[in-house]
Amino acid sequence: MSEVIQVDVRGLSCPEPVLRTRQAMQRPDATKIEVLADSVASRDNVKRTAEAEGWNVLVKQLAYGEFELDLTK
Repeated sequence: MSEVIQVDVRGLSCPEPVLRTRQAMQRPDATKIEVLADSVASRDNVKRTAEAEGWNVLVKQLAYGEFELDLTK
């Protein structure tokens, strides 16, 4: 069973959320990644990047302005 890689990009400005998520996606053991974001821009940019690299993305709204993106390969 693979471990879920957690990436917390809350409070970070562009392009840092995408860079940190991409770094996690490039890990050899990466099959499940959970990204926590607190802006619509971060949510959309991470989602677009992950999908372009062949990941499935499920977006959940946690609280007002906070999102969890579940990435699976």
